[in-house]
This record gives sequence, C-alpha cells and structure tokens, in this order.
Amino acid sequence: MASSLSSHAGASTAAAPVKVSFKAQMLQAREDAIVEAVNRLLAEKGFDLMTVDEVAAEVGIAKASLYKHFPSKEDLAAAAMVRVLARAKVLLAGLPADAAPIDQLKAVVRWMMRLQLAGEMPSLPSQNSSLRANLMANRAYLDGLLQVSDHIGGWIEAAQANGSLNPALPPLLVLYTVYSRACDPVLEFMKSSGTHSDEEIVEWVVVTCFDGLRQ
Repeated sequence: MASSLSSHAGASTAAAPVKVSFKAQMLQAREDAIVEAVNRLLAEKGFDLMTVDEVAAEVGIAKASLYKHFPSKEDLAAAAMVRVLARAKVLLAGLPADAAPIDQLKAVVRWMMRLQLAGEMPSLPSQNSSLRANLMANRAYLDGLLQVSDHIGGWIEAAQANGSLNPALPPLLVLYTVYSRACDPVLEFMKSSGTHSDEEIVEWVVVTCFDGLRQ
C-alpha cells in the first residue's frame, strides 16, 4: 500500500508543470519583442539596410542588452526566419487533410503573399556568406526548413502524379518557385498603384504562378 502511494506520488510529481521564474518570463518576453521588431524591419528594409541600433531602438533597450540575447545581426535574422517557419508549420498543420494537393500548394502561396503584403515576411539577401553560414549552423532553422520543405514537397509530388502540375518539372524547381512567392516584387509593384486590393493581387499572382500567362 505504502509502495503504491509512493508510486502515485512520484507520478504526480513527474507530471507537475515546471514553474518558470518571473525573470525567465521577462527575458522571454524581451526576446519575443526583439524578434518581432527584427521581423518588421527585415520586411520593411531588408537585411542589408537593417541595423542593430534600429532594432534596439525599436524595442526600447540598449544595444548591449540586445547582444545578450542575439550576438550578431545574422543571429537576429536567423531568429526571425525560425519564427516564420514556426508560423508556416502551424499553417500546414491546419490545412484540410482531404484537400487536393494543388489546392494545398495554392493555400501556402496565398499565405506567403498575404504575409508579404502585410509587411510581416522577412527579406533576406540570396548572396551573403556570413548570413548563409549562420543559417546553416542554426539547428532550429534547418529543422524547421526541412519539415516545411518535406511537407510541401509531398504535395508537389502528389500534384505531379495526378497531373495537376507538370510532371516534367523537377520537384525542387517547383518548391523554389513556391518559396519565391514570399519575396515576389510583383506584389509591391501592384500594391503601390493603389488601384487593387491585396486579395485581388494575391489571386492574380496565384493564377500566373500555377497557370502561367497563356490564355
């Protein structure tokens, strides 16, 4: 009996949630604020023009305090990308499992473009050796990218198999085409005209992405 009670108590103790200290909560809140500021600045200005001073000013902390969380500008950008990939995983998990693969892909493209039009999609240069090295060394980024790419890649292969996507195209090319919608300059050009709604622009680009320009 005593042994049974002891085991039950041990199980209850093991199941008890870990209490996070107030200090740890404050540090996490500050880190979240930093990443959100970086995300906005990367979307607005891009990596090359964004400065660490701007990020610190946006959050309202000293640059020295910011460096306690993220040692470099590259680390800041990596954290923003990890956050976007986390949002992408939530989106992918929430899409209806019984939808056609091509519709799943269109939903992902729409989400990316809406994020860009809302000023929430980080803009990173394709050619930057220090940034690339940092991203390749960031386990959270690589794991997130692999999970998202595998998920989307499965839909691409299924869509090619059922004929809704051109089976002659390399799946990797299709994947990069999907990802490129996250930084498509057409979106900003169309929005700057002020004559079309975001949803109109998104749908037009979805059509050109998947159906091309032919009548």
